[in-house]
Amino acid sequence: MINQDANQSSHGEFSGRTSPGLIDMKFIPNYSVAFLLKDAVAGLVLTAILLPAGMGYAQAAGLPAIHGLYATIVALVIYAMFGPSRLLVIGPDSSLAALIAATILPLAAGSVERAIALAGALSVMTGIVCVIAGLAQFGFVTELISKPIRYGYIHGIAFTVIAGQLPALFGFSVSAADFPQEMIAFISGLFQGQANLAAVLIGAASIITIFGCKRWAPMIPGVLIAVVGSTLAVAFIRPLENAHLSVVSTLPQGLPALRLPNVSLKDLRDMFSGSIAIALVAFADTSVLSRVYSQPGGYTFDSNKDLVSLGIANIATGLFQGFSVAASASRTPVAEQAGAKTQVTGLVGALLVTLLLYFAPTLLKSMPHAALSAVVICACLGQIQISQVVRFYQLRRSEFIFSLACFLGVLVLGVIQGIFIAVGLALIAFIWRAWRPHNAVLGRVDGLKGYHDILRHPEARRIPGLVLFRWDAPLFFANAAVFEERVQQAIALAPTPTKWVVVAAEPVTDIDITAADMLAELDKILHHAGMDLCFAEMKGPVKDILKRYGLFDSFGNENFFPTIGQAVDQYLVAHKVDWQDWDEPKVGI
Repeated sequence: MINQDANQSSHGEFSGRTSPGLIDMKFIPNYSVAFLLKDAVAGLVLTAILLPAGMGYAQAAGLPAIHGLYATIVALVIYAMFGPSRLLVIGPDSSLAALIAATILPLAAGSVERAIALAGALSVMTGIVCVIAGLAQFGFVTELISKPIRYGYIHGIAFTVIAGQLPALFGFSVSAADFPQEMIAFISGLFQGQANLAAVLIGAASIITIFGCKRWAPMIPGVLIAVVGSTLAVAFIRPLENAHLSVVSTLPQGLPALRLPNVSLKDLRDMFSGSIAIALVAFADTSVLSRVYSQPGGYTFDSNKDLVSLGIANIATGLFQGFSVAASASRTPVAEQAGAKTQVTGLVGALLVTLLLYFAPTLLKSMPHAALSAVVICACLGQIQISQVVRFYQLRRSEFIFSLACFLGVLVLGVIQGIFIAVGLALIAFIWRAWRPHNAVLGRVDGLKGYHDILRHPEARRIPGLVLFRWDAPLFFANAAVFEERVQQAIALAPTPTKWVVVAAEPVTDIDITAADMLAELDKILHHAGMDLCFAEMKGPVKDILKRYGLFDSFGNENFFPTIGQAVDQYLVAHKVDWQDWDEPKVGI
């Protein structure tokens, strides 16, 4: 939850400012010593999370832990230069780890060096995709993914990452390509006695510590305590020293050199779909967080600028031996609650990690991989929202089915395929609702103003010879035939022979060429049958579309009415319907 005091303070200090442009860092001209102190403290607190998270997510992606720190440093620095958000923390993330592993590990064929090169190239490709999409103003794409579908793939990815980390948590390793194989290999390893008791104890203690602090002492950094405690235990408790635990070992000293990843064109082709999937997930996470923190940060949310800056961060990270990055839903709140004011917080964090690599690379040599797996597993468990799934089931079963299908797609078919399943399901849901939208035949209800759906109000009275038909969607190629079919159905079910069909067109926001041709043909059919086609409450821009098609003059200006009431009045006059016979007071229609 966002700290309210910090929100008000930040908003007051930066109110009235717009989003910073690329590499202009607009917070700098008004930067103060007071900001520096708060950002420095927040950066120090953030570093305690950056180290285990970066190393853990590297491990989850199938890479040496050091490359998680490389990705952390570069992403923080580059986003501070280019990113529009003053509070967002960019870096390795659990939602990307499974995607990265699924993309590069089959191509790496067990070679660590090749996996590193592939991960760097994948990050560069992901960044290029993001930059192109942002420059093309495609920042809206993630808005096409509904919340149930988004939860479906997030839960699928979380379960996949957890399955990949369970063997390390138990002190052994497996070789598997997807969730079912990983679970089978893990269970088989347990039955074969491969589990390391020391690793199990460390992993379990780490998980209990992390969740215990989160539950009962949220101000205490449980991740830091778990990682530091397990590292000290391995370093100084003699039985653990001889327990054959897998540890991080001494980290390479210094920063990585700028290096173009050495991969082939075939590798790039094989990783293309993975880069698209990672770009989609990375931007979905980043845009959600950026929108949430835009108001307390005092800037205007701009999805396209977020997309471009995320792309630049990924390109730079890939060139410095890192891997794909995104906004962190766990580290950003830590920075915000610690009092962060600007991206200087991230720069402080990057500086402290850099100093560690230069002056104390042996400090983490006894850190057990079981503790890092515990960090990753806890992060993934935090993403699982069972209450949301239950809510989808209770409120709308179709949304629940979409969410479940996406979840199972990620688990059974793979994380990359699951992402595209999510996008496909989102598009199918959108098209289905637009293809067969709600429509209604309208009538008058005593005591209610206006005209209402006769199915919801069986007591509604209808005007003899008049069909009032409402269509609750744009008219386009996919639903044009359905519109015509339902108009004809409304005419056929009318209690009296129809003379006028009035389309209540207020919900119609667009009419494409296919639908326009359908309307022209429907008008001819109705005219030959002795009926007139009219429109009421049509919006001005939609009328302009009909004018461009030449249909407005064809239908006749007299067949367009500002309100349904005026259309009814004109019909009653034109066809001399007796008000008393219809038993409807004229006043107030």
